[in-house]
Amino acid sequence: MLKSKTRWIVRESDPSLVKKLENELKITPLVASLLVNRGLDTVDSARYFLFGKGDFHDPYLLKGMDIAVKRIREAIKRKEPILIFGDYDADGVSSTSVLMITLRDLGADVQFYIPNRFTEGYGPNEPAFRHAAEAGIKLIITVDTGIAAIHEAAVAKELGVDLIITDHHEPGPVLPEALAIIHPKLPDSIYPFRELAGVGVAFKLAHALYGKVPEHLFEIAVIGTIADLVSLKDENRLIAKKGLEKLKVTENIGLKAIFKIAGVDLQSINEETIGFTLAPRINAVGRLEDADLAVRLLLTDDPLEAEELAAEMDALNKTRQSIVNTITEEAIAEVEKNFPIEAGKVLVIGKEGWNAGVIGIVASRLVEKYYRPTIVLSFDHEKGLAKGSARSIPGFDLFHNLSTCREILPHFGGHPMAAGMTLKIDDVPILRARLNELADDLLTDEDFIPVTFLDEEVHLEDIHLTSLEEMNLLSPFGMDNSKPKVLINQVDVASIRKIGSEQNHLKLSLSENDASLDGVGFGLGSIVDEISPSAKISLIGELSINEWNNIRKPQIMVQDIAVESWQLFDFRGQKRLNSIAATVPAENRKIIFFNQSHLEKLAPNLHQESIIIRDTMEASAFNGYEGNIILADFPSSKELLTELLKGNKPGRIYAYFYKESSDFFSTLPTREHFKWYYAFLLKNGPIDLKRYGDDIAKRRGWSKETINFMSKVFYELDFVTINNGFITLNRSAQKRDLTYSPTYQLKKNQYDLERELLFSSYQELKGWFDGIIGESVVIEEAVKEWI
Repeated sequence: MLKSKTRWIVRESDPSLVKKLENELKITPLVASLLVNRGLDTVDSARYFLFGKGDFHDPYLLKGMDIAVKRIREAIKRKEPILIFGDYDADGVSSTSVLMITLRDLGADVQFYIPNRFTEGYGPNEPAFRHAAEAGIKLIITVDTGIAAIHEAAVAKELGVDLIITDHHEPGPVLPEALAIIHPKLPDSIYPFRELAGVGVAFKLAHALYGKVPEHLFEIAVIGTIADLVSLKDENRLIAKKGLEKLKVTENIGLKAIFKIAGVDLQSINEETIGFTLAPRINAVGRLEDADLAVRLLLTDDPLEAEELAAEMDALNKTRQSIVNTITEEAIAEVEKNFPIEAGKVLVIGKEGWNAGVIGIVASRLVEKYYRPTIVLSFDHEKGLAKGSARSIPGFDLFHNLSTCREILPHFGGHPMAAGMTLKIDDVPILRARLNELADDLLTDEDFIPVTFLDEEVHLEDIHLTSLEEMNLLSPFGMDNSKPKVLINQVDVASIRKIGSEQNHLKLSLSENDASLDGVGFGLGSIVDEISPSAKISLIGELSINEWNNIRKPQIMVQDIAVESWQLFDFRGQKRLNSIAATVPAENRKIIFFNQSHLEKLAPNLHQESIIIRDTMEASAFNGYEGNIILADFPSSKELLTELLKGNKPGRIYAYFYKESSDFFSTLPTREHFKWYYAFLLKNGPIDLKRYGDDIAKRRGWSKETINFMSKVFYELDFVTINNGFITLNRSAQKRDLTYSPTYQLKKNQYDLERELLFSSYQELKGWFDGIIGESVVIEEAVKEWI
């Protein structure tokens, strides 16, 4: 048995709908099922998703758009300086860049401002607004921020500065008093799509200002749309698809520079290029320094400046990675020491000196490790403030639950799964207590078991180049259109091995009937030792096409593996038990010895994990165990081993079966042997075995031990008398079967047991154990049914 790391939940699709899409659209069953599971279960919706070019919604359906456009055009006409107030993440940077390019194209006197994460914190702030007013700014436009800026909006009004807010974060119960708020999630919004990223809202403003869809901005808008993890449906899907195509042929000097330094081939660009290459570098700038650098990179038309900025961004990203690793280690130590996860359902930890720019990443890593809603805070004891980032798990809406703590959170905002905040250090224990109280009411034990949602259970015969090429029509992948994860259930392992310089990855080949599939699992190398040769495995992962040496083959990127039935690991013939124990997971294992002296000899350091089984009473007392069993030495009888196993359901059995000497390779005389020896004694009379035993043995090619064994059996059956080494036949003895001799029985039983347990094939031994364990399970199920 091998337990999966997460709960696997396979989405169920209506077979009739799948068949209809398959027939009407001429697509493979795999892709048809994926579409149905995404809610695209009509022919029209599926066709539009796969092949439709799509149109953008009228930007004037967004409340306040007409007011905003009119005011901006007035500012351009009057040559009034305009300030774009952005945010320091990839969404904020791309939003700022979109509006800067738009307003420059329209002839505006425009500049941008992004607050410093460390000195100003998130969102609009009064000093920045006052400084802008003193510099002559008459119009401020926020992008990807501002929906919570109630005080700052009042300050702008006081200063005589018009404020236009464009944002997509969750609106609170009270909205800022601004000239216009452009936000798809306003309570009275009639806009058809509510899930735009911050850059998506800025793009819609650009759409309205240009009077047409600004296609040259797709390559910028796609950055924030993918990086901010918004739903990749409707307009976001259009932005993502068109943006990725634009990036492949981009002429943007800054983007080309960062792709070059990151080693990105433009033609290979996809959503993962943004998620794992471009966005982290943009975010690193705002996390460690000023995000202005990233905006300047996207806006520059100077190749030399672009190279310098790209190099600086790349260096900052490497620094960011190092800082994140260090803080993560410290945060884990803090949790283990002061906040054991069993003591609370929400982790709230903080420390002075933690870089406030990267604690969101640290929070994400803690959620991955502990699967708990987590808030990581950076303490500033001089100011008495804590700045934090939060990440959550399904079932615990961060924005909603933090909203109940508004009186101790002067600044906070975010989404159900992520949030940022500032509060007094003294209020941190209060926040921790309140959130844990809320979690106690909302979350069950099952909520803390990670879940992996799977799109489909597939058979190997359905995985081929045609279906995988067709599956790519669903891209770009992201939120609400995740990269398909599939379940391959109960298949054979043709081969499996560790790969990589540290042997920490695995490579395997699967087989099912006449079909096969190769797979790679990064970071899963240790699992190789937990899969037995005969195991049928189930695994989950992402399907892809592997291209190597101009050969294209389907493959699966393995993410998790499970074995449902018990497994046998054959270590017979090994000389050292310690080396075997090292390959068995230390958790949930018991080492069984049938001989106390063998424990002292083979595993003197494993007393705590070892159990001595000397008789059937002790064997039956070891009952109900479902962990891993190591059978260290050889049992004295089949009955003893049977009694030990029949009351248990082990996940794995590791067969070691140490035995000091073997009965199997010493001759077990046959009845013909005994017949000849009896006749020899009958003919030759009393014989001195001490003197002539070797000669008799050599005459037949036997060992001296064979003669002694047969003599002892005859003695126990009263066929002979033995006196001072002389053996004499008892001619009046009654006829008795050899099995009446205890010595013969013991030898025969040990011989047969060794043949079954020590010298059988792997499959024969597995079948022997199956018979015992299977019978036990059947009996238990029958008892349950009867009860």
